[in-house]
Amino acid sequence: MKNLLLYILLTLSFAVSAQEKDKTLPEANEQYSQKQFVDAEANYRISHSKFPKKADASYNLGNAIYKQNQNSEAKFAYAAALANTKSKDQKHKAFHNLGNVFMKEKNYSEAVEAYKNALRNKPSDEETRYNYALAKKMLKENPPKDDKKKDKNKDKKKDKDKDKKDDKKDGEKDKDKKDDKGKDKEKPKDKDGKNQDKPEDKGQPKPKPGGISKQRLENLLDAVNNEEKKIQDKVNAQKAKGKPVQTEKDW
Repeated sequence: MKNLLLYILLTLSFAVSAQEKDKTLPEANEQYSQKQFVDAEANYRISHSKFPKKADASYNLGNAIYKQNQNSEAKFAYAAALANTKSKDQKHKAFHNLGNVFMKEKNYSEAVEAYKNALRNKPSDEETRYNYALAKKMLKENPPKDDKKKDKNKDKKKDKDKDKKDDKKDGEKDKDKKDDKGKDKEKPKDKDGKNQDKPEDKGQPKPKPGGISKQRLENLLDAVNNEEKKIQDKVNAQKAKGKPVQTEKDW
């Protein structure tokens, strides 16, 4: 019995102390009615900091901020009020004013949802119904930008960039192949600088260098060097031909 009485006394003392402490809320309401929105905002913030679970200070704070054209900040205050209230009337007012914020921001899709939620809590409010119809009309006339289309265009650009890179790689591969092909055309040489041609008949012996005159040998060497130069020029031409062309396109 004593414990029950103690519990009742503590509950009453907490309730009385809570009422006594929140003196800033009525003062803020008075400042708001006098259109002193900056002073009202300051006191609403003090009230909200002392009683963060009470929805009145948050809702009125949103109104004071909204009157100062700070739309984005007002949304957070209304969201806090919605999180801390179970009253349908308070929810209706918070959603209605939240819809007004979205309308100012030209975010018509969010405005439609906010007014819809306001009507769910108070279907008889004609002002909310009018705003809801207006938001739907504005949304129809100003549809949101298609983000998927943007993503699709980005993907197309990525694919084209990838194709350019692949073409560049293929060009480098072709160049390497042509380089190898040009190298294959160069005939192997022995230590004296002569071409080591394969004999048509494997059974035939190769001629000895000693059987050729010195002048003839020099002429052959000159011929080999000239042929080698022609082959090298051809290889260089093929390299230049196989080099990929860099192109830049404006998009």
